[in-house]
Amino acid sequence: MHLPDHLLLLLVGLLALSHDGQGQTDSHHQEAPGTGEGSPSLKIAPSNTAFAFSFYHLMAAQNPGSNIFFSPLSISTAYAMLSLGARSHTWTQILEGLGFNLTEIPESDIHLGFQHLLRTLNLPDDKLETRVGSALFLSQDVQLLPSFLNDTMTFYESKLFRTNFLDSDGTTQLINNHIKEETRGKIQNLVSRLSTDTVMVLVNYIYFKGWWEKPFNPSKNKLENFYVDQSTSVKVPMMFQDKHHHWYLHDKYLPCSVLRMDYKGNAKAFFILPDQGKMKQVEGFLTPEMLTRWNKLLQNRSFYRKLELHFPKFSISGSYNLDQILPMLGIRDLFSRQANLSGITTERDLLVSRSFHKAVLDVDEAGTEAAAGTSVSVTFLSASFNPRVLWFNRPFLVVIFSTDTNTILFLGKVVNPTKS
Repeated sequence: MHLPDHLLLLLVGLLALSHDGQGQTDSHHQEAPGTGEGSPSLKIAPSNTAFAFSFYHLMAAQNPGSNIFFSPLSISTAYAMLSLGARSHTWTQILEGLGFNLTEIPESDIHLGFQHLLRTLNLPDDKLETRVGSALFLSQDVQLLPSFLNDTMTFYESKLFRTNFLDSDGTTQLINNHIKEETRGKIQNLVSRLSTDTVMVLVNYIYFKGWWEKPFNPSKNKLENFYVDQSTSVKVPMMFQDKHHHWYLHDKYLPCSVLRMDYKGNAKAFFILPDQGKMKQVEGFLTPEMLTRWNKLLQNRSFYRKLELHFPKFSISGSYNLDQILPMLGIRDLFSRQANLSGITTERDLLVSRSFHKAVLDVDEAGTEAAAGTSVSVTFLSASFNPRVLWFNRPFLVVIFSTDTNTILFLGKVVNPTKS
């Protein structure tokens, strides 16, 4: 008699973004892979962006008054890697759920795109540190198919660890120690209470350390009100600048201001500040096309102006049970008895029983820090609009963007900066 699908697959998506104001890494010069027009990573960028906003809109609809923070790249990378072992409808649902039109882009281009993207992001850089990686923790008595093992290492540079899931405490410690090391201590004790019938854990992490091109002076911080909604305000340390020029605009067609703040190196952040009471309206127009429009506009020198900027220093986080969320984006079979992961191993029937993603964001004077998700800093426009003053003292949106790969690293909404 065939055993039921009791062998479990656990996916964990992580991201860490941090800063310490030093701007030093143990890097050496290494030539970047081509990132110009036609590069493999640019072929998958539109799909990755579409997935990022689809996931965001789903979270915003479910939690309208809550902070949102996640790394769409971490989720996409983990599931694209998992698709290497999926077959039939499970395979189709994963890739289509990630935003890929399989009639327009071959599977080989998807994995080549991620390979190029990860190699580009992982290049050593003394101005900006971005590290993306994956690891497979596999039961000692399970044999992976050679094609799955080779492809995960070739395209996603995944590391393989053999472990004994019957020793739940030992395996949990092994996984958590690896995550802690790869995220520079930012994420600790992420995994707990692993079931003894788990046979594989797939971990994906992102670590981003960025420093502002124009950092804030800590001596100018003041405790100010942040208006969560019409009846709630909280006190936050508000950072201040009034000597620098910044890229910013007040949208003529949408009730919001958009601020672009650059990191040293190939990354920048967009902070979208809706006018009073207009968050839902702005969210409705939050699309890949709108982000492209803002990106192009904020390369026009007429939007580079001296600005009095008030910006909160804060920490927020987001935790998401992907096994409950992704079915709403069409990835259903993977989490059910219909799962077909026969490209991983033919010895057992696997399904994904648990899949979760965690992100932590810290914003301070030097830059941004996040774990398992996204990291950004944001500015806010006051109710009485002054084109030379931006107060980020009410809910705003944040996008952390890799410029050389056209990829959203993190995406979120700050509703209450004191809820970490």
